[in-house]
Amino acid sequence: MSAPTRSRTYAIWLFVLMVLFCFRVAGQMLVAFAGVTFLPPMEEWYSGLLPYRYLLPAQFLIILLFAKICLDLFRGRGFFALTRNRLGALLKAFGIIYLAVMVMRYVLRMSLYPPERWTGGSIPIFFHWVLAAYVLVFASFNRPGSEIAQIRDSRRTLWQRVGYGLFAFSVLAGMLLWITYQLAPTLLAKKLRIRRAEYAVRSEPGIAMTASDGVKLVSDIYHPYRLRTAPTILVRIPYSKTFTNQLRSDIVGRLWAERGYTVIIQSTRGRNPSGGDYYPLRSERQDGIETLAWISKQPWFDGRIGMWGGSTFGYTQWALADAGPSSLMIYLSSTNFYRMFYPGGAFALESALNWAVRSRGPQDEPDWPSTRSLQIAYNGWPELEADTRAAGSKIDFFRDWISHRDDDSYWQQIDGDNRAAHIKAPVLLMAGWYDPFLPGQLSDFETIRRYAAPEVASRTRLVIGPWAHAMTVGLPKAPDLGNFRLATLAPSVSWFDETLAEGKSDEFPVRIFVMGINQWRDEQEWPLARAQNRNLYLSSDGTANTLKGNGGLLANPPSSRSPADHFTYDPRNAIPTAGGAMIGNEAGVFLQNQIESRSDVLVYTTPAFDQETEITGPPKLVLYVSTTARNTDFTGKLVDVFPDGSAYNISDGILRRSYDRETQLRDTGSNEIAIDLWPTSYVIATGHKLRLEVSSSDYPHYDRNPNTGGTIATETLPVAARQTVYHDKERPSHLVLPFVSR
Repeated sequence: MSAPTRSRTYAIWLFVLMVLFCFRVAGQMLVAFAGVTFLPPMEEWYSGLLPYRYLLPAQFLIILLFAKICLDLFRGRGFFALTRNRLGALLKAFGIIYLAVMVMRYVLRMSLYPPERWTGGSIPIFFHWVLAAYVLVFASFNRPGSEIAQIRDSRRTLWQRVGYGLFAFSVLAGMLLWITYQLAPTLLAKKLRIRRAEYAVRSEPGIAMTASDGVKLVSDIYHPYRLRTAPTILVRIPYSKTFTNQLRSDIVGRLWAERGYTVIIQSTRGRNPSGGDYYPLRSERQDGIETLAWISKQPWFDGRIGMWGGSTFGYTQWALADAGPSSLMIYLSSTNFYRMFYPGGAFALESALNWAVRSRGPQDEPDWPSTRSLQIAYNGWPELEADTRAAGSKIDFFRDWISHRDDDSYWQQIDGDNRAAHIKAPVLLMAGWYDPFLPGQLSDFETIRRYAAPEVASRTRLVIGPWAHAMTVGLPKAPDLGNFRLATLAPSVSWFDETLAEGKSDEFPVRIFVMGINQWRDEQEWPLARAQNRNLYLSSDGTANTLKGNGGLLANPPSSRSPADHFTYDPRNAIPTAGGAMIGNEAGVFLQNQIESRSDVLVYTTPAFDQETEITGPPKLVLYVSTTARNTDFTGKLVDVFPDGSAYNISDGILRRSYDRETQLRDTGSNEIAIDLWPTSYVIATGHKLRLEVSSSDYPHYDRNPNTGGTIATETLPVAARQTVYHDKERPSHLVLPFVSR
């Protein structure tokens, strides 16, 4: 074939492909500007990354380029009429990759989404094939001759061959990563046993709404194809848009959207890319109300909205619980943040400092603060400056938390007015046995069931799992308990199907994980109606401050006077935390043996159990105590003692209060106090023992009481206190445990 004939033949083929592409542009213009209905709706034409106002000019430029190529080839002269070997090779590689990606995109779409199995939903993909074909045809025109190719191949160096190999490997790896990304929601849904996808998804990244004070709040929105309106799932999250966070939110957003929900994932005020200053909890109600109002005006909103999230973005739901959502799914968060920060009146220092140091700016730190930096912060005085010692600068909201030790107007503005009682939507509460929000969440559940509207109360559910804050707890000698984050995502689709799409459920209102036997169990209520409180009484001959003493827990009350137990609590040598319910990597279950060997820890132990014994509910410790301090703490900790002597924490609690020494001496010489221990569900196995530790510190889980009676946050001169625990006939210190028959 002569060169002119060859050139014109290619020009004709390219012209046909150009006309086909013009049909695509014309069709999209008819939908966009003429509103025709016989073609697929506008969202199905959004196959690129550009908004239509930018995409349309780009398409015209592509047509002009195509026309120029066709004209040059047909006339046999001009820039594109010359054969260029290197250009042909590059275009061939690009065209093959482009076509392969678009074919795979078509296969994935047809396989994953049943409603897309017709040509209308595939029109944009077909036209990508047209573009790829145009590139390949033009590449063929520019291909080198066989003789030239042989000469070029013979002259390739080793490094050139290696370069070609690396390029091919990179292309293949990139395609595999892209396919994995496309399949990620489907693979995740299969792992979580979520119903299969129905809809392809169109995403709108970086959509901003303007709050009343001018601050931009930015969201990523995911729409299911073919649904002009749909229920909405809103996640208002205080996490910054790092690559990892974006990847996670994108997969979750597409997973929900594929099942018929419009999904909005919004960065809260002060977290990139949203504007404003970051201050946790302060602006969430107002910003949330304005976000709901903005959503209500969108053409894709059908009037139903659900919310999902935990911790701080669980709080963003509580702040709106009476303001319009139709369904809530809240994990590891409660209506009472004051109670989380001040359990028993002591400041939850470890939780607060971990949170503050990691989340003090417009972007979260990637990891929890280092143990070294935190230890320096914990060891110093005054407590108010712990943020500077850990992070190198003041953290305003941390200092506000530590300065407002009473449930004053600061906390009331954050926690609202009994939000659980005024909730207007059913809520799925997911709590963890070693999470600092647990008591508050259980109180929220009880309040909703008792005081909320009947249709809300009857549909509200509670799940309590083997979790600390945002992680699964490692229980001693237990199997792998699964991933916490997956566990909180798994019920989301069925929950929203039930509460937003009017689905039905036969789920029990309560589901708990029973530790010790490590089994899930369904219940009808919390606390369990069949649980029976029984007392175990403290007993010793005054030597309970050593494991070699005879400190015991007995079923019968003391019948006579017995020596009291004493210890010295020195804030400068506080008992170190070993596990418990806090925010940070130190939460969960840990060995307690080293702590129990200290002389400032009283130890009381039962005989070995001759059968499995279950404790499910909120334990309480009643002590008769005296102290030389004006203000001090007493702590209690339940421990499971294995037959080999290893001891692991189950539950703990603290009480901070003032003591009047003159009143102690004038009356019985002691004060009766009650310490609420952490709620639990735990089976003491046959041959195990139950142990109680009593002391005055658990640091830095709770901050140290300096014993002076002054302002704790600014104290720099702590003093030691002599502590006494009584357990005689007149002062029967005892442990109250909710036993459940097995």
